Amino acid sequence: MVNHDRYDDSLIERILAETLTIAMVGASANLTRPSAFVLKYLLEKGFEVVPINPGHAGKTIHGQTVVASLADLEGPVDMVDVFRGSDAVPGVIDEVLALSEPPKVVWLQLGVRNDEAAARAEAAGITVIQNRCPKIEYGRLSGEIGWAGVNSRRLSSKRPARLEGFQRLGIVPKGK
Repeated sequence: MVNHDRYDDSLIERILAETLTIAMVGASANLTRPSAFVLKYLLEKGFEVVPINPGHAGKTIHGQTVVASLADLEGPVDMVDVFRGSDAVPGVIDEVLALSEPPKVVWLQLGVRNDEAAARAEAAGITVIQNRCPKIEYGRLSGEIGWAGVNSRRLSSKRPARLEGFQRLGIVPKGK
């Protein structure tokens, strides 16, 4: 059982390095919503992101075709990132557990926590991260957030990985 009050940086970094595909439940077509700019950020970092929103199925968000539900995914994903309220999490976990190939990780966004639903997913072998944002964690652990003067809570003498573009730091995916 994971302590959902505090996560080791090594766990978060491993998840972000091993994740290639993400299904974003609750992705919004409103480009001023947090889910829209997190989706854009993750795409820019090289993740494949599938937006999930029944009200926008068939449309696109940041060039990605929206699907109605997790059951409509064309293939397996490594992570399900949830932009829904805590009360919606049990239903999302039901959908996750019904997949023929469940993800390795379910990530609940800032302010989203449901310990009972998390326990069900963990009992099925799925890692659950609650009340965190992968965009913030990626920026913090890659060193990128330091460009803005934010304390990353991480000291290292190692040079951060450089991605293409100006001042683009990143976490190197496993196997690359």
